[in-house]
Amino acid sequence: MINPARLHSDQSRLARETAMLLATVDSLSEDELAAPSLCEGWSRADVVAHLASNARALVRMVDWAVTGEEQQVYPSREARAEEIARIAAMPRKELISELGEASRFFAEQSERLAGDLRAEEVRIGEMPVPATSLVAVRISEVVVHHGDLDTAWTIEEADPDSLLNAVEAAVRAMRVRNAPGLTLRTEERDEWVTGDGALTVESDREGLLAWLARGETEGVEAEGPLPELPAW
Repeated sequence: MINPARLHSDQSRLARETAMLLATVDSLSEDELAAPSLCEGWSRADVVAHLASNARALVRMVDWAVTGEEQQVYPSREARAEEIARIAAMPRKELISELGEASRFFAEQSERLAGDLRAEEVRIGEMPVPATSLVAVRISEVVVHHGDLDTAWTIEEADPDSLLNAVEAAVRAMRVRNAPGLTLRTEERDEWVTGDGALTVESDREGLLAWLARGETEGVEAEGPLPELPAW
């Protein structure tokens, strides 16, 4: 069972980040949605479709946590790609509506985490995730991919704790993908270690997230050459 105060805090931040995301998406024209995003090979519509699909996929993880019956976040990589392509092909109004509905559905279903949990940990692909962190996982998806839309909104507008959620999600992914040994430190005094922690890398949360998620190095300092990271 997740602490009710923590769940309320996580849900409040998710509502804030989602509201800003929906405002951004609603401001985009059909042509702007068709333009490239910062996700290689994806248009902005693809990113919006992924966010809608991800919301419903994470509800399956809530189901697993609550019932104890193992679920797959997606049946396969192919099924995930097909669903994203299907949603991305929707007309603009339908695409925006689907994102809103899927986001609300996850927010509603996440209330179930306040009860007894039959599974303390779930797996998103190969990545183990504490069941109590599922709302934080959704926050990280919203924050990172809002930035990928490459609009006037910038990652600095996210809540500081939402940025923390996003960095933690990126570190979790790096560990699963056998990233090089790193000691990661932020100006906010967070610290994470991957592997043997041999190389110390420092930045603020925004800079560290941009490097871990998208390979951007501005504002990132290290004791040696920055390594190439596995894709997230």
